[in-house]
Amino acid sequence: MKYVILENYETQGVDQKRRLIQSQSQQIAEEVSTSSYIRGETSQLVDSELIQLANLFNGRVIIVNSNFRIIRDTYGIDEDKYIISEEVLQSFLGKNSINYNKDYRFLEMTIPVRNEESSEVEGIMIISVPTTDVNDASEALGNTVLILQIILTVLICAVAFYMSHSLTKPFSKITRSLEAVGGVSEETISIPDYTETKLLAEAYNRMLQRMQTQEDSRQEFVSNVSHELKTPITSMKVLADSLLAQDNVPVELYKEFMGDIAEEIDRENKIISDLLSLVKMDRKSSDVNIQETNINQLIELILKRLRPIAAQRDIELVLESFKPIIAEVDETKLTLALSNLIENGIKYNNAGGWVHVSLNVDSKYFFVKVEDSGMGIPAEAQEHIFERFYRVDKSHSREIGGTGLGLAITRSAVLLHHGAIKVYSKEGEGTTFTVRIPLKYVE
Repeated sequence: MKYVILENYETQGVDQKRRLIQSQSQQIAEEVSTSSYIRGETSQLVDSELIQLANLFNGRVIIVNSNFRIIRDTYGIDEDKYIISEEVLQSFLGKNSINYNKDYRFLEMTIPVRNEESSEVEGIMIISVPTTDVNDASEALGNTVLILQIILTVLICAVAFYMSHSLTKPFSKITRSLEAVGGVSEETISIPDYTETKLLAEAYNRMLQRMQTQEDSRQEFVSNVSHELKTPITSMKVLADSLLAQDNVPVELYKEFMGDIAEEIDRENKIISDLLSLVKMDRKSSDVNIQETNINQLIELILKRLRPIAAQRDIELVLESFKPIIAEVDETKLTLALSNLIENGIKYNNAGGWVHVSLNVDSKYFFVKVEDSGMGIPAEAQEHIFERFYRVDKSHSREIGGTGLGLAITRSAVLLHHGAIKVYSKEGEGTTFTVRIPLKYVE
């Protein structure tokens, strides 16, 4: 802005001075032509006006005739000399020339002197004047603008500091609130100063709720694990103490108690195995061993292993496969997930019932559906069945050796493959699980 202001001021000052000089010089040029001064006649009036013009602008005036000879120089140093330059030649062609030298601070003009009868150029006037006054005024204005610059800079810095402090104050509130909360807390923050701070506070509160939910889930999981692991040990401790407290224990009772202890050991081992499987599912996807797998053969192998269990309860196990399917999966984890679903269909079924497994595919996914004719799942329990250690019927689950981790393992394995699992069930009429998994695994 300073540069533009000073350049504009200087340009206007020089232009104004040029117009003034040109106006007065044009009048003198007409008198020079009228008085035949250009042709060698003397004229005190013209001499006086030339000197007056030179003194007025503190400059120099030169009159050149048609022979390029200087007939008048207000400085009196170049008279009777000859001058030839581009500007002089252009003036003899009838063109005015104006040259402003910013470095040396002077303005030079050439004005043709025309014969009033023929209008031919018979001489020229060369006027050279310094522009020191304009340049000095421009410098003075520059100093004034500099002072204004300093004042404006100080004001802008002060306003900027105040505004930045005011604008960032709500964010400082958020920082203090976050530092004050520390860890998982039920305390929420509310800073409605700006839309941004309001959105940040809302996002933080949502994150806090998720963290609280995860913390509650973690504590519940730890509590459940402790309880589930402690129960078999407590049972074994009671049985062992009962044997130790008696003398001459009958062999039949001894065998019965040892059989119960062996069952509790198996139960403890099953819980630990399921927990380890769940931990593996919770690891990062880098631990997934993906390879192309024949899904039809995989499910047939699972059914082959489970048929003896189904036969014990007279459960009919049926596989319906529509197309051969090759997919990119972790065979071990997927086998564990599907085994849990089919085994649950067998365990929680009625004697003489059936489990129907169907396999289908489209352009992107393959689908596994496990249907059974079992006892079904109550509607209020269906949203919880994938939670760890959740059991619909705790007494029945303990009878058949359930740990409450099977469906949680299944869901983790399906999600690990970026798939989805859904349940449809009606109490007393059986249950259907539907699993959808992509044919191509994506990291």
